[in-house]
This record gives sequence, structure tokens and C-alpha cells, in this order.
Amino acid sequence: MTDILERSNTHWSEAGRTGMHAFYHLATEDYRHLAQARDWRGVFEDAQARVGDRALRLLDVACGSGKFPNALVRHAGLAEARILPVETALLDPSAFSLAEARAALPTPFVPAAEYETTLQDCAPPDAGWDIGWATHALYTVPEAELDAAAAQFADAIAPGGLGLIAHSAAAGHYIDFHRRWLSAFDSQGVSYVPAEAIAEALRGAGLLPEVHRVRYNSIAGPGDAAAVEGYLQRCVFDDRAGLDVMKATEPVASYLAQCEGADGWRFPQDVWLITVTG
Repeated sequence: MTDILERSNTHWSEAGRTGMHAFYHLATEDYRHLAQARDWRGVFEDAQARVGDRALRLLDVACGSGKFPNALVRHAGLAEARILPVETALLDPSAFSLAEARAALPTPFVPAAEYETTLQDCAPPDAGWDIGWATHALYTVPEAELDAAAAQFADAIAPGGLGLIAHSAAAGHYIDFHRRWLSAFDSQGVSYVPAEAIAEALRGAGLLPEVHRVRYNSIAGPGDAAAVEGYLQRCVFDDRAGLDVMKATEPVASYLAQCEGADGWRFPQDVWLITVTG
């Protein structure tokens, strides 16, 4: 297990629940923006028409706390979609996350298989899944394992199925802030791979990725310093430096100065929603 994956699993745990809540104080909006970025009801109804009278099979890669299925129900009208229950396989290296996501699944999603592993180490079933997604889920994949992860994702999608990956571009907050953090606090750390590299790896796996860019700000009020601190620490899976230390240490300090204003905080997101077909 890599160091960043080990730290991620520590944060996604019962002991890390307080930090998790701080993170989602801002990050829940990531999933709302994704839910509003395309016609998801149409995606599911088209997939149902393609497979006929059986239930759709879905793979949720690095499912976390199950925020994206809930965002689709709340913001994309999926509860009204003309589809059968969606058999949802959950994949995550954290047993805690698997349990959280399973408990949070809303109708029409129903729990199916569970895989306590990483994408690159998962052996997909021969039939594959009708829909597979990884929403802000691949940050801990080492660059050296990215091609293997992309190949596994390609194999996981059934013929005619749909794969979707949402991930920060190099200019977006999650990648830019992590790069600055490493420079300031962890010079031996390994950078997150950006969406640009993921798209290239998918091409190497024989897929033809289509990219839709989703730009927005993650917002917190001027009185939300504790939530902002927890959010930023969870962005890098490292809580050794508090917000005051971050604001005093370059190159993190100048970035945070750009994000903070009289009306609060605005962290600029540049997310690629990458679509591929099996």
C-alpha cells in the first residue's frame, strides 16, 4: 500500500469522521455540480433501454461516502427515471467507506457486490458493468499504476456500456493545492495525477475519451475557518499543519490569499468529466 493510500484510508475511517464532515462542508457541492453537468436521467434511461428487462449493473469506483448517487437523486431527477433498480457494486480500499456508501444508497440504487481493493487491483467480472464511474476517486492512484488502472476501468465497462470519470485538471484546486502543499510541507511526497494524464491513459487503453469541463468555486463563509482547515487537510490527507501555518508558508500562503476575501473563501475548481464507451 502506498503512503498516500494509507493516509487516505486513515482519514476515511471512524476516527477521521470529524475531518470527513469538515471536508464535505465544502465538497458536497462537487457532486451537485456533477449532477447538473449532464442529463443523467437520460443516461440511465438510455442504458435501461439498451439492456432491456433486466436491472442495470453499476460500478462505483472509490465510492467514499456515497455522495454521488445521492446527488443524482436530489439534483438530476433520477428518482423519477423510468428504470429498474440499479444493482450497484461498490469498490473502495476502505471497509469503512464501503459500509458508509452501502448505508447511504438511495432508491433506485440497491447494493450488490463489494470490492475492498483499488481499481488497479480489481478483477472485473467477465460481463462487465453497464455503467461505471469514478467521481473524484483516482487521486491516490500512483502515476506508475495509472495505465493499469485505466486498463482495468476499460475492462470493467461492458460492450456498449458507459464509463465516466470526474477528476480535477492540473489547474483545478485539488491538483494545484496538493502540488503547493508538497512543495511547502512534504518535498518527498508524490503528486496527484491530473485529469489530463487520466485521459491520456484511457487513450492508451484503447478508449476514446470525451471531455466536458465543469468550472465552479467551492465556497465557505468568513466564519468557516474550522471547516476550511479540515477541508484543506482532507484534500491532501495530512493534518499536520493547521490553517494558520498554511497561511504563513509559501507557496501555499499566496494561493490561500487569492482564495480568501472579505466574503469568505472561494476555491477554483476545474473538473474534467470524462466519458468513454465500452
